[in-house]
Amino acid sequence: MRLSGPGALDILKKITGLDNIQPRAATLTRWHDNEGDILDEGLVFFFPAPHSYTGDDVVELQGHGSPVLLRALLQSLYQLGCKPAGPGEFTRRAVENGHLDLSQAEAVAACIDAATVRSGKQALRQLQGVFGQHIDHLMQQLTGLVAQVEACLDFSEEDIPALHFEKLSVQMQQTVIDPIKKLLRTSTLGERLFDGAVVAIIGASNVGKSSLLNALSGYDRAIVSDIPGTTRDVLEIDFEIHGIPVRLADTAGLRLSDDIVEQEGIRRAKMAARQADVIIFVADATRPETWNASMDANIYLMNKIDIIQPQYPRHFIPVSVRHGKGLVNLKDSLAQQLGDMPLADEGLLVTCERHRNLLSEALLHLRNGMSTIRHQEQLELTAMELRSAWSALGCILGIGDIEYILDRVFADFCIGK
Repeated sequence: MRLSGPGALDILKKITGLDNIQPRAATLTRWHDNEGDILDEGLVFFFPAPHSYTGDDVVELQGHGSPVLLRALLQSLYQLGCKPAGPGEFTRRAVENGHLDLSQAEAVAACIDAATVRSGKQALRQLQGVFGQHIDHLMQQLTGLVAQVEACLDFSEEDIPALHFEKLSVQMQQTVIDPIKKLLRTSTLGERLFDGAVVAIIGASNVGKSSLLNALSGYDRAIVSDIPGTTRDVLEIDFEIHGIPVRLADTAGLRLSDDIVEQEGIRRAKMAARQADVIIFVADATRPETWNASMDANIYLMNKIDIIQPQYPRHFIPVSVRHGKGLVNLKDSLAQQLGDMPLADEGLLVTCERHRNLLSEALLHLRNGMSTIRHQEQLELTAMELRSAWSALGCILGIGDIEYILDRVFADFCIGK
């Protein structure tokens, strides 16, 4: 149990009866209620402000974990003035006290929710502040650009060489616009590492859709039969590919049927395909009538090439689901469709919609500023757009004070001299 706040140490002293508690060291002690009765025995830790997770005094109690004992301890703590923490309140205090920026706070939740090792590693990088440091660097570059534009405004009555504005334009492109565009290109993979993706398998009856689901998932989840129409509903299973969480949906075979139940399954199959991030169409090499897809797909598979290898369209990936042939190529193609990139080039990723929207907003303002920076008479518009871009990036870190830019301007330039 964790307590945080100015009164945490006083409460710890009251329930333990100890006056001298050594910071950042484990102390074995008994805990008492307000009547002096023993509640439990365990380890206590005290982390004095500001050297704690929240930046306030923090106390941790490690007891035996019995729900009954925990409830009794909670009641005693409430009587001493404690209140339950709200959702994310400890991390929010860490942000308010300057221990974490907003992107790091979001990374705390991402670390908890990470479904794969790869997403966990990316969340940990953001928690360590790597992403925030990169955004801060971009903001510093923008601050320098604003300062230069403001300097030009101060001498607006003089003719400033066009070459100077051309250099500013190149500087803006190289130091801010290109890095933001590079970051935005990672958002497809970054967001799917945490949100996952839905992949639907479609095709005619008996082409091997259920066998493919079993092969990709690694165990027999779907019933496989030579009888057409075996799959009558959407069967879903979770697995990962290249560290990306995937929900794979096996659907009913697309064909004409008089069976009311099978018709409903086919309707659901089409709905699942429309809602999927990626569609895999499976055809049977021995049955040319199954080769024409009734809807567009991202990946086309020609199954059962172990039986026959006909002249099929080139966009099909040849596989034998029964013997596992071609599945590596399929997985690579699927990962590529999900936005995967080589691990060596992965670097920082945009992992949530909020960051992507703010980066896109910043990029829009920068492009607007780029269109006016070459015209001395429009430099006020340029400065306004650059400030707006700075503010959008600042929102990622939880910063929104435009005075920061002005302070930098007056520190680095003698405007009005």
